[in-house]
Amino acid sequence: MTIFRIRPAVADAYPDTLIAVVTAAGLRGREAWPATSAALEDLEAQLADGVWQPADESDPRIEAWHAAYRSFGTNPRRIRPSVDALGRRLTKKGTLPRINPAVDSYNAVSVRHGLPAGAFDLDHVTGDVEIRHAEGSETFTPLGEPGTVETPKPGEIIYTDGTDVLTRHWNHRDAHRTRVTENSDHVAFILETVAATRDGHLLTTAADDLQTLLRPHCAKTTVQYLSPAQPDAKV
Repeated sequence: MTIFRIRPAVADAYPDTLIAVVTAAGLRGREAWPATSAALEDLEAQLADGVWQPADESDPRIEAWHAAYRSFGTNPRRIRPSVDALGRRLTKKGTLPRINPAVDSYNAVSVRHGLPAGAFDLDHVTGDVEIRHAEGSETFTPLGEPGTVETPKPGEIIYTDGTDVLTRHWNHRDAHRTRVTENSDHVAFILETVAATRDGHLLTTAADDLQTLLRPHCAKTTVQYLSPAQPDAKV
């Protein structure tokens, strides 16, 4: 059992935070996921037809994350929130990356709803997961760069477990150690907003959409919500 926890200082600084933790156990990442493939293709077709485009910097959902990044000392135009970077990539290339079905699923949900998303392979998480301000002594190995070690700057919002940092700049980039692969069996998917009063309904809809994509390809899926009023969740 892993506890996800928002530290009080983060809850106080971002009182309108709402985080969905969608878990999937018995995940089957090596089989075909036709609904996920269709979701990606649908987004790309809508973009190509000019009937939809990803949320950009002028969208309130992205603006809220830019403001949050600035508040903890990160320039969001240089180091972008994950959903911002993903939407920009889709707009530029016309396609979303194909990584593996589980990752592709949360990418599709993220860009469709304009909300940051990420995931951790729970079999590689040590102890509990905390969302807190960095002290400046932690270590982080970025996804895809197993030989690189970074040190978050003091005050930066991070996800961290008992070993080291799982995400930098709140949701800019995930760690290599807990990356989700086609062999991952037990995964926690994260969807986030810092403007729950306005966007909480989008978050719950996004969590439902993600579960719909996951459900045919896992033994069990659940969703729990973290907020300043409910800062802990066991998964």
